Formats: sequence, C-alpha cells, structure tokens
Amino acid sequence: MAEFEFLKNKKTGKWVILAPRRSHRTNVGNVAQICPFCPGQEAENTETYRIGGSKGDINWQIRALLNKYPFTPHQELIIHSPDHHKNFDELPATQVELILKTYRNRFNANRKHGQVYFFHNRGHESGESLPHPHTQIAVVPYHVKLDITPLDTGIYHKKFKLFNKAYDKEKMLETDQFFVFCPGTSEWPDEVWIAPRVDGCDFGQITDNQVIDLAFVLPQIIRIFNHRHGAEFPFNFYIYPGRNWYLRLIPRLKILGGFELGTNIIVNSQKPQETFAFIKEHFWKPDAEKIKAEQTAEYLRSV
Repeated sequence: MAEFEFLKNKKTGKWVILAPRRSHRTNVGNVAQICPFCPGQEAENTETYRIGGSKGDINWQIRALLNKYPFTPHQELIIHSPDHHKNFDELPATQVELILKTYRNRFNANRKHGQVYFFHNRGHESGESLPHPHTQIAVVPYHVKLDITPLDTGIYHKKFKLFNKAYDKEKMLETDQFFVFCPGTSEWPDEVWIAPRVDGCDFGQITDNQVIDLAFVLPQIIRIFNHRHGAEFPFNFYIYPGRNWYLRLIPRLKILGGFELGTNIIVNSQKPQETFAFIKEHFWKPDAEKIKAEQTAEYLRSV
C-alpha cells in the first residue's frame, strides 16, 4: 500500500492527496492508552530534533519526530512539552518561545525540500487525533500549488504600508513586532490573523525579538477565546509558508454545509468587526519579564 499519492484534477487544476495508510494512525481520544508523546516513550519514535537532555532520555523540553503516517514526502511532529495537558495558553512564555524557535529550526532544516507548512490542531473538531499538544509540519513539493491567500492580497502593498481603509489603525492591534487583525473577508467566526510589522520575510527569518513578542501574543489570543467560548475550545492555526508570512487562527465553531462544500463559498455568521472589538477589549500587553518569571516558576513547580 502506497503511503500517499498526489493527484491533480486536470480540469480544475486542484490537487488531492490520497493517503489510505493514515486511517491506521493512533487515535487516543478519551480512551485510556499510553500516549506515544509522553516521557518514557522516546524509543517509539524517530527523533529529528530536541531541546534538553540527550537523545533517547526523558529529560527533554521539546522534541521533533518523524510522522509515522505521512501524506507528504516529509512530515514531522513538534511535541510542545513533556506535559500531556498544557498547551500554549497554559505553558510559560519561556516554553512557548522554545516551541517557536523549534518551528524556526525545522523550517530552515526542511525548506530545501519543498514548501514548509506548519499547522496546529486542538480538539476533536479540529482534526486532532492525539491530545498531547503538538504541531505538525508537512513539506509539500514545490510543483504542488497551495491554495492559500497571501498576506499582501487586499491588505498590504509591497512596501507593507496600509492602503485599505478597512484596515486603518482602529481596526488593528499593534504590538512591538506584530499586527493583530480580523480580515473583512474572514471565512470563519472569530478568525484572527497575526502578521509581522516587517515585510518581505518568510518564517525561517523570524527574529528572537519577534519570537518573544509572538510568545505573548498567540497565547493571549487563545486565552481571550477561552473566555469567549470556554476552555479547550477547538481551533486550528497555520503559518503561511511563503514570503510575508502570517499566522491565521481559526476557531472551529461551525461545520461546513453542503452549499459551502460544493461551491467553496464560505458563509460566515460572525462579523469580523465584532470579533476584533472583543479581542481589543480583552487584549493587554504585560510586563514581559515579570510575567515570564512568574509563569516559569509556576511551571517548574508543576513538573
């Protein structure tokens, strides 16, 4: 049985991946099984990268593993921490920084092989099959066209100055390194985009200062939506794999219907302006060093 096959519809130009072997992948769900990503299971996976400890031992902070059930020529899993339950919104900022720096490392390690696409699933409705928090990397061959909206379409021009009146400063949050906004053409209720203030770079060029800032912004957005939709609400995010990268977070609050599946026209029942107003109301910029120290101390006490 072939692991996967790329198939192109010659009429539409769209690609499909046939990957029957993925039907056999582990799905722990709520069933009491041994988690393959928890400490003590290191021998069960092929490791490509780690932070902390020596290869094969349990004293690690981050691990990157080969995906056993790939649907592209190269796939990896980044395990966020040894903690089976804590994710971005509960981990200390220092740990989130390590996750993002691992993203950067694995992006640059794999970029010569194709388009490096990062995506994260949380919750069953998002497509998550193993609940231990992790991010997936799929390296897609360059000849396969990814149908992903680029950042500079209808939002920024090539010099990255705002030109669309719908995205004036009243419709964007600005941090030291990022813009946070909800596009007027949002397809999902409460979706939000995070884009660097500096243009022309792919994710492999993310700076340490951007990592520090994003390690506060991303968890904070998730906490805001925890308040709105309840803890552990399901969501996906992905990182655009080309120049002018951005991170798009999509709460999975709806199921696509027949009209949307058939026409590829998405019906969004939530005004993006209302989403942005809610985020703006609850968004705050903490004393980074103080909060980082407090979170790190609390995390170390819990492990």
